[in-house]
Order: sequence, then structure tokens, then C-alpha cells
Amino acid sequence: MTEAELLAALRRLPLHPGALELSDDAARLGELVLTTDLLVEGVHFLPDDPPDDVAWKLVATNLSDLAAKGAVPEGVLLGMPLHDDGWDRPFLVGLAEVLAAYACPLLGGDTVSGGRTYALTAIGRAAAAPTRGGARAGEALWVTGTIGDSGAGLAIAQGQPGPATLLARYRRPEPRLAEGQALAGLVSAMMDVSDGLLIDAQRLAAASGCAVAIDLDAIPLSADYLAWSGDRMAAATAGDDYELLFTLPGAILPPVAATRIGRCDSGAGLTLISNGALVPLPATLGFTHG
Repeated sequence: MTEAELLAALRRLPLHPGALELSDDAARLGELVLTTDLLVEGVHFLPDDPPDDVAWKLVATNLSDLAAKGAVPEGVLLGMPLHDDGWDRPFLVGLAEVLAAYACPLLGGDTVSGGRTYALTAIGRAAAAPTRGGARAGEALWVTGTIGDSGAGLAIAQGQPGPATLLARYRRPEPRLAEGQALAGLVSAMMDVSDGLLIDAQRLAAASGCAVAIDLDAIPLSADYLAWSGDRMAAATAGDDYELLFTLPGAILPPVAATRIGRCDSGAGLTLISNGALVPLPATLGFTHG
């Protein structure tokens, strides 16, 4: 069963209205925003990644979903497998660091014996949370930060030479909570970039019932990434960026640092442009689970 097939099957189950038809990365219960993500060894982190960094990434990826809703974190529930002191204790050190960094206390959770699969539910609060389904033709597409650093960091973690700054973007992403809170009341649609800029832009377009065109040359790249590779297509498909992708009416400028990378059009699907000409889409737009 592919991820898309599983979601289609889940949508046939009894769903709470706050599930939003499973079309978003977070559920709503009044002002509460709830999201759950898992980290699996060999899929989301490498076996030799430091355990404190794994804990940081587990929390940060969930908080990124809250950021996309403009939510203020209330706390987290942790599902943690037990291993040995050499792994578990530094994991807890990293957990303490990230919870303190984002003022997000632990509410509870569960422990089991088994492989290194971690689950976290993050709970936040937002008066009005944007979805990924509100973009309209004629609006501008924006993204915070830079794209591709984490994909480069993964390659560096796997043995390629490169700067520590890129490695840190992979191991310790920073959820854009402040930016999300500043944008929430202005944007028509917003989501975080977790699986890759192109695939996530395609998802935003599909949820909104519109088309999206991205200017490949406008995608923001860091100086370190440009020196390391500079491959724009690789950056746009790598994933794990945890930046915010959002749409605004063309005349509105965002109140946070962000780059305009494209536009929404009538129709459906994703197109890429470079130097004013259409660019064929790559075979893989980003990461999917099957």
C-alpha cells in the first residue's frame, strides 16, 4: 500500500471534523492544533546520527507543523523506545535542549521496547490557523529562509565533505514558529517544506484547486550551499528544509524575511520556469513513503 492509498483508505473511516479530511498536516480542536510525526532509524535519521540531535529533530519537525498553522506550542507527548544508557541518556539531553529552546514542555507519553522509532504529538494553540487549501489564482508564492541546506547536510552526514553549517541544518532544523505566527492572519495558504519544495508546492496547489508555477532561479540558496554545490534542482527536491511555503495576494508583502518564488494560476499542477522558459519536471519531486 502506498502512502496515497493508505490516506484514501483512512478517509473512509469515521473522521472528526477537525481532521480536515486528512488533507493537512495538523488537526483542529477549537483553538488547539494537534500534529503527530514519527522518526524512524534508517528512514528519517542515520544509525550513527548523535542521539541528542535525533531528539532535537523529532521535536523540531513537529513544531514546524505548528509553525505552519501560526500556533503557539503548548506541549508534546512522546513515544520513546528504550535502548541502552549510551543512547537514551544523550537523547534525553537533546530532548531537554529543544523543549527549553522553544518553551514547549513535556506533557507525557509512553515507552516501549523495540527498534528506534520515535513518535511525538505536538499541541499548540492558534486563534485562526491557515490551511494549505486557500491559495487562489493570481496570488504570489513565497518561502522563508533557504532551500536545500538540509539535503546537503544529509550528504555530508553520509560522508561527503562539506561545512558544519549545512550538517547542522540536517541534524538540528529550526521550526519557523515566530514567522508562522506573524503570517497566520495574512496568508491565504501555508504549509511547511518537509518532503521537498516542489512536491510540497504541488500538494499546496492540489489542496487549493489551482496551479502553481515556480521560478527555479528565484529559489533562495545559502552561500554555503552555493559553494558546496549550487544545484538548484537538487535543492528543490531534497526535503527536510522545514521552511514555510505560503501564498499572499500579489500586492501584499510578508512581514517576515521571505523570497517570492512563483505564482498561483488557474488550472492544476506544477510548472517550473528558468530564464523565462519552461523546465521539464524532474522524475522525483521530493520524498514519499512509497
